[in-house]
Amino acid sequence: MASILFLSPRRLTALFVLLVSAPVLAQLPGTTMIDRWPDGKRGAVSITFDDGIITQFTVARPILDSLGLDATFYVITGKIPGSGQGKFIGRPPADIIAETARTATNADNFFERASLIAFTGTTEAVDYHSRAGAAYEAGRIAAAYQLMDEAYRKLRAGELRDTDAVVFHDNPVDTTTWEDLRTYQAAGHEIASHTVTHPRLAVLDSVNMHYELEQSRADIARELGPAATFTAEGPYGTEDERVMKYAHRIYPALRNRMPEPYLAELNRGSREQPGSQDREYVQWQRGPVDGTTLQEMKDWVDTTLAHDNVWLVEVFHGVDDYGWAARPGEELRKYFTYLKEREDRLWIAPFATVTKYIRERQGSRVTSSLEGNRITVALTSPLAPATYDVPLTLTTLLPEGWTKVHLLQPGGSRVTTELPVHTDARGRAYVRYSLPPGGRGILRGN
Repeated sequence: MASILFLSPRRLTALFVLLVSAPVLAQLPGTTMIDRWPDGKRGAVSITFDDGIITQFTVARPILDSLGLDATFYVITGKIPGSGQGKFIGRPPADIIAETARTATNADNFFERASLIAFTGTTEAVDYHSRAGAAYEAGRIAAAYQLMDEAYRKLRAGELRDTDAVVFHDNPVDTTTWEDLRTYQAAGHEIASHTVTHPRLAVLDSVNMHYELEQSRADIARELGPAATFTAEGPYGTEDERVMKYAHRIYPALRNRMPEPYLAELNRGSREQPGSQDREYVQWQRGPVDGTTLQEMKDWVDTTLAHDNVWLVEVFHGVDDYGWAARPGEELRKYFTYLKEREDRLWIAPFATVTKYIRERQGSRVTSSLEGNRITVALTSPLAPATYDVPLTLTTLLPEGWTKVHLLQPGGSRVTTELPVHTDARGRAYVRYSLPPGGRGILRGN
């Protein structure tokens, strides 16, 4: 007896309903499906940190390690010794500055001027770059141009100054080294790019935007290996079309945006609730700001558990005394403990790992055939196995009378593993196990 299921992106939910309720499929032992989340979990959570603030590693990371939880750290590579440094690439700055006295900022020169201003030597100039970028992305183009004109007028007059304002992503005590990051990576954490200098990418001209994205990637690839270049996060959560178009060419996944027909994305500013979405998956980004309570953060977890398709992506910045919207270490301990206590129902994994699992599941085809006391199961996937290497969880219905089941993985030493036999609400027996994309296994029962 044989059964074949092709799991297309838009049919998985319907197939699951059929599997658990349709009388025809209920009579087909050997039917196999790919679980939405590993090990039959209800939802997924990725804990992510932006900016590479030192206390993320000295305070938050040890808490995570003590609980056995892995996170993703998006680091600003230009702050790390031995990395490519921030710089302006283009025409002589003196020529550009001189032109600002003759020609007002407009669509033809805005990106070049916004790229240069941050490298003219003062923190106030960096602030003008940031504010102009925020105005531009908010659609206030005239205001962005006006800010550039004001910044260059002050620059020409020698009036731009270093201010006492705190630059949250550039604290002077940040002393993390590549050797530190290699240690954290080896322990299970994901280390990924947050560009070279944390600029407003949307207002950089092409050559400077490319440098920020590509130089950071090159440094990470050299120091941490190509596998660490799978994901990235553009600063300020930018979703600018020009930036996304280019960034998606060099990074397989971006936390900023991952347009897929099966994935609904609710960014940090969205007020929509994940339960209002009908996609196969919902990536729900939440991030604590000043005033966010511990209870509100716990509510995000409870909402995730109330559904079965939600991927909660949490975005943290500062920890203790450093960084934007800094959270006290003791609060993080309580919150991460709250997550850990629900790990039996939540899959807690780095951003790259969850992304890979979802893509593998959506792109894989599972076939299963029953012959005698054996069920042969095979996964086929068009994705590159060197990159997409997260095992997929499979559930297989068992023939009546099977009380013991062993999983035999063909090839190599042919290791067998005894699998627990479960019974669903309808009294049907099944087993749950994992195979790599492109993998094959044999279930032997008696």
